[in-house]
Amino acid sequence: MSNVDVDLKDSVAVISMSRGKVNALSEQMVEELRDRFLEVRENGSVGSVVLTGRGRFFSFGFDIPEFLSYSKESFVRYLTKFTKLCADIFTFPKPVIAALNGHTIAGGCMLATACDYRIMVDGKARISLNEISFGSSVFAGSVEILRYCVGSSAAQEILYSGRMYSAEEALKIGLIDRVASLDDLSAEIAGVAGDYAARDRAAFASIKGLLRGPVCIEMAQREEASIREFVDIWYSENTWKNLQSIKISS
Repeated sequence: MSNVDVDLKDSVAVISMSRGKVNALSEQMVEELRDRFLEVRENGSVGSVVLTGRGRFFSFGFDIPEFLSYSKESFVRYLTKFTKLCADIFTFPKPVIAALNGHTIAGGCMLATACDYRIMVDGKARISLNEISFGSSVFAGSVEILRYCVGSSAAQEILYSGRMYSAEEALKIGLIDRVASLDDLSAEIAGVAGDYAARDRAAFASIKGLLRGPVCIEMAQREEASIREFVDIWYSENTWKNLQSIKISS
């Protein structure tokens, strides 16, 4: 059963995560996201991409209970795939708009920041890189992407605090670009995605590469070491104990 769906609407491809109640990121789901992005990259009729989730979550982040059964080397394998997916979205030659339909947490937030534009639903939804709250670190790539989005000072505040931001608070610090009501979210996304799709594709891809290429060079130099450090912390006694208390709604 697929965890990721693709709907083509004129020149816009909508990639939707659909896995349980919270769209937790498993290894299979990351592989499916990779494959769907490759498909729409090669589709000449697609001018822009929307990444979103089903239900009340964009994504909870990693499926922690699933990864508790992984060996260290298996977990490194998964993290390598996940960080590569984030880098690929960050450098994707077509515009990628994140439609944050609900809670956007940890790994879900990393996916969102890799996109070109983020629209988040208002109300109870929260966005956060909260890894520090359960004793986990992040990745070199996720830090560089976050710094690119919000600047160094705001990135430090977001990562050190692990704070859960409302849409309005996230807008103020640059973590998202627009707030929409639930009723207006689809129309707002369609408008932004349509505007991006109408731009010259070769010019957009070139400009995006020039803007983000230097960031990717920095990411590549430190990503492998940061994954190993992440794994060492993940399997440490204190963090492992915290992870075991985290439940995922199916």
